Amino acid sequence: MSFSGEIKEELSGLTPGGRHCRLAETAAILSLCGKIVITENERYCVKIQTENLSVARKYFTLLRKTFNIKSEVSARKSRDMRYYSVVVRKDREARRLLQETCLLDRDGNISECMSPMHHRLLKSNCCRRAFIRGAFLAAGSVSAPEKSYHFEIVCAAEEKARQLQELMQSYGVDAKTVVRKRHYVVYVKEGSQIVELLNIMGAHVSLMQLENVRIVKEMRNSVNRKVNCETANLNKTVSAAVRQAEDIRYIESVIGLGRLPEDLEETARLRLENPEASLKELGDMLSPKVGKSGVNHRLRKLSHIADELREGKEE
Repeated sequence: MSFSGEIKEELSGLTPGGRHCRLAETAAILSLCGKIVITENERYCVKIQTENLSVARKYFTLLRKTFNIKSEVSARKSRDMRYYSVVVRKDREARRLLQETCLLDRDGNISECMSPMHHRLLKSNCCRRAFIRGAFLAAGSVSAPEKSYHFEIVCAAEEKARQLQELMQSYGVDAKTVVRKRHYVVYVKEGSQIVELLNIMGAHVSLMQLENVRIVKEMRNSVNRKVNCETANLNKTVSAAVRQAEDIRYIESVIGLGRLPEDLEETARLRLENPEASLKELGDMLSPKVGKSGVNHRLRKLSHIADELREGKEE
């Protein structure tokens, strides 16, 4: 099962105790994957279709516990995909369902205003959380955290996407929208914000799973950064030692190390004998001992002498 499937399986087992929250969650599912059919004699039929059995089961449970509606459930297979439909066929029950989820007004007009500032179902914090949960169940997905961090909910209309984005932003989540194949996608790419969304929806088991992956990835990245840094420093040290040895050998071939001042001669011979030693290690070998800056100063002097010899400026 995919990570998205695991999250939806977990969320499908959560049924809010408050009827107001169940209404908000039902409204979200209907808004994002529901379909309203009106016959010629103006009789209403409401259905949802989903690829996820746990979502169909959750919607069926919400209808039974919230409205005492016994809906029809069916499944069909198309190519390699299986689709599940949950249908409310009775006109009176369909109308009541749409009215109580604020998708149908008293005059029979279909409305899908889901703005949290104006929608009476989203006045409470718990109901806003339930609505986001329902929206994710209906049209959401999360990529496997081992590969990347990506949370999205696909909406058929721009207004729905903007309102859902606004709802997420009210929790401090930096949700963005993008158009993809004539659909409007609300998405989040920050791992920490996806964790926050899972917490908002109540998917605490999946949240811990994601956090565990994030910790491992961050530790691995930290180790890689340290290794890369140490490798770069080692390469820099080795390159510097090679240049220093080349300068010292050039001085030795042109004038001999015996013509150098005593401190420079001692440093030069130690560098040739210990090409892999660090500045600190070289300093500890000198008598008396010299600090890193002192050793570096001597080596720079040797490099300067070699450059002058190369330029024919020997004094």
